[in-house]
Amino acid sequence: MSTVTGTVRKGDPKHGHTKPKKPTGIEKSRARSAWWFATPALIVIGLVTIFPVVYSVVLSFAKVEIGYEGFGIKSFTTGNYGALFESSAWYQALGFTVLYTVITVGVELVLGMLVALVLERLGVTRGWMLALLLIPWSLVTIVSAQLWKYIYDATYGVATWFIGLFTDSPPVILGEPVSAATALMVADIWKTTPFVAIILLAGLVMIPEEHYEAAELDGANAWTTFWRVVMPQLMPTFTIAVLFRVLQAFGVFDLPFVLTQGGPGTSTQTLAMMGYRVLFQDLNIGPGAAIATTTALIVGLGCMIFLRAFRNQAKGDD
Repeated sequence: MSTVTGTVRKGDPKHGHTKPKKPTGIEKSRARSAWWFATPALIVIGLVTIFPVVYSVVLSFAKVEIGYEGFGIKSFTTGNYGALFESSAWYQALGFTVLYTVITVGVELVLGMLVALVLERLGVTRGWMLALLLIPWSLVTIVSAQLWKYIYDATYGVATWFIGLFTDSPPVILGEPVSAATALMVADIWKTTPFVAIILLAGLVMIPEEHYEAAELDGANAWTTFWRVVMPQLMPTFTIAVLFRVLQAFGVFDLPFVLTQGGPGTSTQTLAMMGYRVLFQDLNIGPGAAIATTTALIVGLGCMIFLRAFRNQAKGDD
C-alpha cells in the first residue's frame, strides 16, 4: 500500500491556520444593538463611579474655599499631599489599617480554609451548616458592631464578665489601645470568616475526585495532598478571596466607627475614618480628598503586586 506524503502549507484550513472570519452584517447590527442597550447602564456607572473618583483626585490637588453658597476651587497645589506625608496622624492611621488588614485577612483565610474543608466532607447536613454560617455574614455591619459593643461593655458585657473570672478587676476592653484593636479584629473575623469559607468551598467542590484518588495511589498523606493537589488548583479561588477581603478590610469604616470611634485616642483610627473626619467634620475638602486618593492608590498597588506574584507563581507551576 502506497502512502502519500506532502508538506503542510501555511494557511491550510485543515490545520487550524485559517484567516479570521469577517463579521457579517447581521453580527455587526447585533453588536451595535448591544452597545445601544448597554449605553444607559454605562452612563449611570460613569456618573456614580467614574466621575466621583476623578473629581476626588482633582479636589486632592485643589485649595478649596468654603462659603455660604457652597465650596469652590480657589487654586491648585500639591500642598495637600505635602501636609499629608508630614502628618504623624496619617502614618499612625496607615500603620493601624495595614496591621488590621494583615491580621484579619490572614486569620480569616486560615479559619475559612478549615471550615471549607470540613463542609466539603459533609453530606446532607452541608446545606444546614451553610445556612448557619451565613447568619454572621448576612447581618448589617452596623447591627453586628452594636451587638459586639454590648458584649464588650465595661459594666454588663459578657466578654468583660468572662475575663473578670480570671482577673482581680474586670477590664475595660474598649478603653485600652491593644484590647480595643483586638476586639475590633475579633468582631471582623467573626463576621467575615463565613464569607471566605463559602468562596473557598466553591473552589474545593470543583476539584475532580480523580486527583484525590491519584494522590492516594501515589501514597501521599493528607498534608501532602493538601499542598500538592488542593492548593495549586484552589489558587484562583484563593486569590479572589484575598482580593475581596483586602479591599474590604483596608477600607473598613463602620465597625470601628460604632465600636471605638477610633479610640482610645486615635489608636484604632483607620484611613477611612481619618478621611471622614477631615472631610466631613473638619470640612477640609482638599486634605480629605488627598487621604481618599492615597488610600485608593495604596489598595490598588497592593492588589497589583499580589496579582503579579500569583501570576508568576502560576507560570512557575506550569
